[in-house]
Amino acid sequence: MSALELIVLGTASAVPTRQRNHNGYFVRWGAQGYLFDPGEGTQQQMSRAGLSAHNLTQVCITHFHGDHCLGLPGVIQRIARDGVPHPVEVAYPAAGEEYFQRLRRASEFQPTDVIKARPLEGPSPAPFGDPPITALPLRHSIPVYGYRIEEPVKTHMRADALAARGVAGPSVGELKAKGTLVTSAGEVLALADYSYRERGRSFAIVMDTGVCAGAAALAKGVDMLLIEATYLSSESALAAKYRHLTARQAARIAAEAGVRKLVLTHFSERYTAQGFERFAAEAAEEFSGDIVIANDLDRIGFPAR
Repeated sequence: MSALELIVLGTASAVPTRQRNHNGYFVRWGAQGYLFDPGEGTQQQMSRAGLSAHNLTQVCITHFHGDHCLGLPGVIQRIARDGVPHPVEVAYPAAGEEYFQRLRRASEFQPTDVIKARPLEGPSPAPFGDPPITALPLRHSIPVYGYRIEEPVKTHMRADALAARGVAGPSVGELKAKGTLVTSAGEVLALADYSYRERGRSFAIVMDTGVCAGAAALAKGVDMLLIEATYLSSESALAAKYRHLTARQAARIAAEAGVRKLVLTHFSERYTAQGFERFAAEAAEEFSGDIVIANDLDRIGFPAR
């Protein structure tokens, strides 16, 4: 079982099809389990994917259109029914507070106190979680937030080079903490000369939006971008009208942001089970990296370092 992977639970947009469930995306990140946009049928899709309520530590709702949230009542009730002991935080746009409260208590059940609400407000809500999650507003017909998970940059010490200078043990920690170290021989060592920095892993999800600064900022340099591609360019007028992205627009965002792996999803019901190679072909005209057309129950690995 991978320690870092995307498990796709649904890839349809407003109307599910025989092949595509409503939205739902689970990201396994070590001991953390992030569920994004649980649409209708998410409980069943989780079962098919071998996931349980106990795998969930965070739920993130991008917005309160039904295909992105109508599975939330079942997920919350399953968390209660299965006796999940740890806190499960639910992040969502504060502008949809009334919808969150309705979904949280959509029917009679024995409630649980492990559900923790995190309403998000403004253009730059405070990051939350570990690793930190950043939320930024997108451009749609109602308030929408996209999300980005990113591990902090790690500093690795070059132990062999330090040992050659007679530096070991607590002195290594001192160099890392202070940035410089004076050795017993009076030599001044700089941290940059005896270490290297490694970017943390990163993931972003961009749903239901037109082209906007928030989408570009969330996507910048991520290892994996999961992004809506509701339409092909032949339906650009519809995309503009309903503030959605075409496959070409999504790929251009990825290319300009320097994304490593692009995952396209949230396809309009107008497209049949066949023909999704058109989405890949259109995206490839803008983005030269790894392109994945998401299908329900796919398990998609992060790119190797």
